[in-house]
Amino acid sequence: MLRIEKIFEEEGIEHELEAYNPLIPDGRNLKATMLIEYEDVDVRRRELARLRGVEDRLWVQVEGAPRVYAIADEDLERENEEKTSAVHFVRFELTDAMAAALRGGAALSVGVDHENYRAEASPLPAAVRNALVADLD
Repeated sequence: MLRIEKIFEEEGIEHELEAYNPLIPDGRNLKATMLIEYEDVDVRRRELARLRGVEDRLWVQVEGAPRVYAIADEDLERENEEKTSAVHFVRFELTDAMAAALRGGAALSVGVDHENYRAEASPLPAAVRNALVADLD
C-alpha cells in the first residue's frame, strides 16, 4: 500500500499501519477484505442496494463444526439505508477447538448465504486452506 500510494513520510506510514494492522489475524481468527466489484456504475448501484447486509452473511466452516459468521466493519459503518458498501473488512472468530481442528488437517469451507446472493467453496483447495491455517500460528 505504501508503494502504491507513494507514501514515504513517517506520519503517513504510521497512519497506514494504524489502518491496516487490525487486519492481521491474532492466532484464533481469520480476517479478510471483501470487495464487491461491478464495472458498470448503474449495475453497481442497483446490486449494492440488493446486497444490503451481505457482509453479515459471510461465513467460514471448519469440518465438523457449525458455521462462523463474519463480524464486519468494526472500524466504521459501511452500509446505509440505501446500499451496502463495495468494500468490507471482516473477521471470523474461531474457537480454540476449531483452530486446533484446522491445524490437525480439518477441511475449511467458506460462503455467503444472503437472500440475493449465495455461493460456497466447499472445501477450499488445499493450498488456500493451508495458507489460511498458517495465519493461525
